[in-house]
Amino acid sequence: MIRAENIRKSYGTRDNRCEILKGISIDIEDGGFTVILGASGSGKSTLLNVLSGLERPDSGSIFYDGENIAELSDDSLTAFRRKNIGFIFQQYYLLPNLNVDRNVKMGAELAGNKDYADIINALGLSEKRRKLPRELSGGEQQRVSAARALAKKPSVLFLDEPTGALDEETGRSVLDYICRLRDELKFTVIMVTHNANIADMAKTVIKMNSGKIVGQYRNQTQKTAYEIGW
Repeated sequence: MIRAENIRKSYGTRDNRCEILKGISIDIEDGGFTVILGASGSGKSTLLNVLSGLERPDSGSIFYDGENIAELSDDSLTAFRRKNIGFIFQQYYLLPNLNVDRNVKMGAELAGNKDYADIINALGLSEKRRKLPRELSGGEQQRVSAARALAKKPSVLFLDEPTGALDEETGRSVLDYICRLRDELKFTVIMVTHNANIADMAKTVIKMNSGKIVGQYRNQTQKTAYEIGW
């Protein structure tokens, strides 16, 4: 289980400081699909970054199975992320000088995974393996980003508006594949979105506004990527 306790996070200088997270406390169950839902500026992406260990909170604790990652050294936190965490962002963050195969292989190598071709194929990239990022469309680059994260076989997969740059058909197929792979490998999915339709796919939905949790509910029935509105 992931447990966050009284998380606070601010940005800015001492005289012009803006508090983004205002005492967040949540529990996220292992192997589940959790959506953090909120409008732009609600603090949901900052919460994602803090929960994943990309950023440190100003105060509070973040426990992964009892280990408080907020207290880890920089080297230990980097090692923790490398071993356990996968990311899919709205921005692609692909290495421009590496082709599709090499970009995905980078994620696979972090987990010692030599069999990543099935992920490339499942995301419709088999004919693009030798292409560089600049030779791909935005949707194709996002699929490469997803393949790289999934090839790592993470314990927890964080997604920040992953379908923002995708057309409907591609967006549905990417979400569908992530969910099917989660069912198979039992990793935890935590997704940030402003799209209430995507929240219908989650088991747990956490609603944010102005840096605070303002609601939480569980879907009794989880819709598939092909059943939700778009």
